[in-house]
Amino acid sequence: MTLSLYDTMSRQKAPFAPKDPARVTLYVCGPTVYNYAHIGNFRPVVVFDLLFRLLRRHYGEDHVLYAANVTDVDDKINRKAAEEGVPIQVITDRYLDAYNADAAALGALPPTFQPRVTQTMDAIVGMIGDLVRNNGAYAAEGHVLFDTQAFSDYGKLSGHPMDEMIAGARVDVAPYKRHPADFVLWKPSKAGEPEWPSPWGPGRPGWHIECTAMIHEALGLPIDIHGGGVDLVFPHHENELAQGVCSGHGGREYAGVWMHNGFLNMGDEKMSKSLGNVALAHDLLKLYPGEAIRWALLTGHYRQQLEWTDALIEQAKSALDRLYRVLDDCARFLAGQPAPDGAQSAAGAAEHADVLRALDDDLNTPAAFAALFQLSDRVRAAIMARDALAAASSRGLLLDAARLMGFLGADPQAWFQSGADDDLKTQVESLIAARAEARAAKNWPEADRIRAELAALNVEVMDGPSGATWRIKEQA
Repeated sequence: MTLSLYDTMSRQKAPFAPKDPARVTLYVCGPTVYNYAHIGNFRPVVVFDLLFRLLRRHYGEDHVLYAANVTDVDDKINRKAAEEGVPIQVITDRYLDAYNADAAALGALPPTFQPRVTQTMDAIVGMIGDLVRNNGAYAAEGHVLFDTQAFSDYGKLSGHPMDEMIAGARVDVAPYKRHPADFVLWKPSKAGEPEWPSPWGPGRPGWHIECTAMIHEALGLPIDIHGGGVDLVFPHHENELAQGVCSGHGGREYAGVWMHNGFLNMGDEKMSKSLGNVALAHDLLKLYPGEAIRWALLTGHYRQQLEWTDALIEQAKSALDRLYRVLDDCARFLAGQPAPDGAQSAAGAAEHADVLRALDDDLNTPAAFAALFQLSDRVRAAIMARDALAAASSRGLLLDAARLMGFLGADPQAWFQSGADDDLKTQVESLIAARAEARAAKNWPEADRIRAELAALNVEVMDGPSGATWRIKEQA
């Protein structure tokens, strides 16, 4: 199968061809760590984690390098540190740890590299120096600015004319700028702010140069794939591209493919802290399994906007309940059967291929989810037919495809019991033990009474060769 990806630069989908199949490189813009990240920040985390998994499937786990940066120099971080009266690293370490824990709970694999701005300062200063020497940047009044007129393709990625970019850019029109669109590479720090030495005076880097230097330091330029949210196309990625090419690293190419995920909306607006319409992943994970949140984030195609609602997560949880229920039923069915010999069903293999084919089509997750359910239906049909070989084969294919996407990693019993607190679990286990004693004594009225008591607790009991198991009933 061939992996095809949509490229923002060319505005078309095309087969992906890395420069070196033995060293495939992927970079995604990561968090600014000054608070807990909202769920919209995690859409690119989940989308590009899926791509990372798929690339590893195609090229081998040891041949894919994935870097996702951390911005730990920022005005918001400075304000937070000042409010708490602590060094900025106390803030950044705290929220980076929380971010990584939330990402792991959403099933995201750790990236190969997680470079931090504060740990890449020498490379940042060095790249700015390269730009000045190459006449791509100039020093003015303690600042160093990128000269947008030095890059003839400026605006090609976003497709906006220069006057429109000037109007929409987050730039300060300062008198020392040669052109209004020129942007800061280095600037003096304000009193009390962190600062680093440079040939242009002590200060701190601008936003855009940080990513370019971290990419070059971690992966080398050019890279195969650059990802991020659609809001980063301009000015961030446009500026990254310009300074990366003009720095003299990587020739005239910066990234082979540019990929951008759509916004996550709450109501009619993009989710953002500045608007106050956010749902923190840290809080959502207290209410829902990480897999359910991951499924919800992948429900729509990654390039489309996605409306975030409670109903979306509930639907995702129900979808996973359906798959886990099949796994649970299959495990109980196979527990009473002779061990199957491991042969694979041709029909199941075709449906497994449909999952991969959908993912290879620019991460078409809606189609991949549909193919997963076809596989689960095949497992169910094999159970109904009492065909242990077909059930085991189809279950294996279902697990392989789902785990490629970051799903079905839990034990089915644990999944269905996750809605029960410790007190309920203790009560249920006690009742099941009492029911087992009643059944052993052939006290069927007492066994039936206990089963009814369990049903009143919304607990379903399943009897099998190895004893009784239980799960919270599926909600109607």
